[in-house]
Amino acid sequence: MMPPIGMHLNRRLDQWRYQTTPDGSGGQVTTWTQLGTVRARVSQPTAAERVAAQQAGAEHTQTVYVQPRADVRRGDELRGPEGAWRVKAVFRPSEPVYLRADCELVQGGEPYG
Repeated sequence: MMPPIGMHLNRRLDQWRYQTTPDGSGGQVTTWTQLGTVRARVSQPTAAERVAAQQAGAEHTQTVYVQPRADVRRGDELRGPEGAWRVKAVFRPSEPVYLRADCELVQGGEPYG
């Protein structure tokens, strides 16, 4: 069994999700909602990971690792003081010791949408 990832998660990022709610007049309002904070480790992707992302039509600038039980999904944003990471894809390894989110760094934390 692989060791827990917890000791490697060296920062906290705010987790945001684009959510649609009724507006009370028969329409809908879509806004960013903060879901909480996740412990994370931000890593640079390898050249092979960047090529694979380009072939899939996605911009992959950084990999973010979080706890395996975190509810991080494609489309979420993970925000910190240096900017926001838009989650492009999420991968769970065969042993649930971490959750890997392939992300695009957005300088300044501009909201996605």
